[in-house]
Amino acid sequence: MSLNKSMRVFIVDDYTTMLRILRNLLRQLDINNVEEANDGETAYHMMQKCPPDLIISDWNMAPVTGLELLRKVRADARLKHIPFIMVTAESKTENVIIAKQAGVSNYIVKPFNAETLRTKIASVCGAMT
Repeated sequence: MSLNKSMRVFIVDDYTTMLRILRNLLRQLDINNVEEANDGETAYHMMQKCPPDLIISDWNMAPVTGLELLRKVRADARLKHIPFIMVTAESKTENVIIAKQAGVSNYIVKPFNAETLRTKIASVCGAMT
């Protein structure tokens, strides 16, 4: 089983190095249709114009956090169906619960590798044969 390599993925992180790492990990998975934003507000506006197939967002960002972005996406009729993976350095149980209650599709704790990312994407997007 392999991932849908033509899917459009939107990555959001206020740390440029993490955006580059995420883009490289996705490239290792042969996913090259990637757009990015440095904050949740910009990402939300970009997604409204052209909704992606998958959102991968950091939790800790300013001025709009990943959790706030998730809530905006889930409240938007055009975007609410999009799988949303939250990436964070926090592994606190209460954060996972909060994210689940807000509608997160899956959760990745840093650090992680391409295989972990592949598994998480496959779990929320399904796999193509």
